[in-house]
Amino acid sequence: MSITIYHNPRCHKSRQTLALLEKRGLETRVIEYLKTPPDMTELKTLLRLLGLPARGLLRTNEPEYKTAGLGNPALSDEAIMKAMIKHPKLIERPIVINGSKAMLGRPPENVLRIL
Repeated sequence: MSITIYHNPRCHKSRQTLALLEKRGLETRVIEYLKTPPDMTELKTLLRLLGLPARGLLRTNEPEYKTAGLGNPALSDEAIMKAMIKHPKLIERPIVINGSKAMLGRPPENVLRIL
């Protein structure tokens, strides 16, 4: 079983989720997405696996949310995804992928549903 986590080591929930996976002895590929942001194709895949529109994966409390005008409801998913790629801290975390399934680790126990 190959598990991937889009991880921010400074985020408490992300650290808890990674610890949960490690505690179960699961081999986990860690992607620090702030250092290695997803490209458009990868982000579209994540959204499809999560079953979310782009806005559903958007962190609205980040300063970049306001400065980029992302609160505008008329913005397309494409525009929101471009902002996420430019400012990856706008991407909600952690995201865990197991094969063709993905889950946000908020709360961390959510990821148990896809293991």
